[in-house]
Amino acid sequence: MKRLPLLLLTLALACRETPAAQQPPPPPVAGDAARGKQLIAQYACNVCHVVPGTQGPQGALGPSLAGVASRPVISQGVVQNTPANLRQFIQNPASLNPQSAMPPIGFPDADAQDITAFLLTLR
Repeated sequence: MKRLPLLLLTLALACRETPAAQQPPPPPVAGDAARGKQLIAQYACNVCHVVPGTQGPQGALGPSLAGVASRPVISQGVVQNTPANLRQFIQNPASLNPQSAMPPIGFPDADAQDITAFLLTLR
């Protein structure tokens, strides 16, 4: 009979709700996110896209980039959202999705890397 309170306590502890596991922070991405944010304005990406944290017009021609880092896919849902794919898509959208309406802008590698780093801060 002495074991019953211990058993009840054990069951109560086992059944109680535990807080949801928090996701670890994403691994650092190569590139300078602050410079990438400046480049977004320089290249006027916000003319076609809503880009949180940037000044100026916020376009609707392209998809909003709010939360882009949290999306499992990019480019109309056909490309897995990885830093490498995002960078490649920024440089040459048709290389990953021939149906993409985004034109090839011709970003230099360093600029594409920094823009990718900034976009991956948009969770």
